[in-house]
Amino acid sequence: MARDAVAVGAAVGVFGLAYGAAAVTAGLSVAQASALSLFTFTGASQFALVGVLGAGGSAAAAVAVSVFLGLRNGLYGLRVAQLLPPGRLRRALAAHLVIDETMAMAAARDDPGLARFAFWATGISVFVQWNLATVAGALGAVALGDPRVAGFDAVFPAAFLALLAPLVRKRAERGTAVLAVLITLALVAAGAPAGLPILAAALAAVPALLLARRRADELEGRAR
Repeated sequence: MARDAVAVGAAVGVFGLAYGAAAVTAGLSVAQASALSLFTFTGASQFALVGVLGAGGSAAAAVAVSVFLGLRNGLYGLRVAQLLPPGRLRRALAAHLVIDETMAMAAARDDPGLARFAFWATGISVFVQWNLATVAGALGAVALGDPRVAGFDAVFPAAFLALLAPLVRKRAERGTAVLAVLITLALVAAGAPAGLPILAAALAAVPALLLARRRADELEGRAR
């Protein structure tokens, strides 16, 4: 299990390199990029923040998008809280490590003890490797001079698509992704402020949620 945790951390670290480069491309310093990784520590939110800033959006819009994408971690916390013993300090530390990877590793174990170990091992591994990769990516981008000349301005969208691709498998997920793209393109073409298209794209999930609710009701009706 420890080996799996290290492997997950290494895989996530690759995206940390991309984030560090993207952050510098967006105008952040190496110290600012590293501070975001240390204190925010949620990849999707970090990528979204530097993406909005890089597109010329305001700090308020960047923070709004980042917070919106990070809300799912609060839902993860409800599950993880059941695995942890009482103690404010330990729970505070654990809250900082509640991300997709730690939740997935913990949820895959039926035994509470193993789930707890998987959570902490994965969280520490990802945190260390993500932050080291952030520094390496940011320093590498600075050493190359203008990141746009080397094509690092494409790092954010490419990395984000790489994170999204494994999640789009079923018909409903593909339909939601297509609708989100159409909403985003329409708003970009209309000249919407940077950050607003990403927030508005979340509306694409509404039809999928309504359809899932309808199917659940139908199954419940059949069961009766």
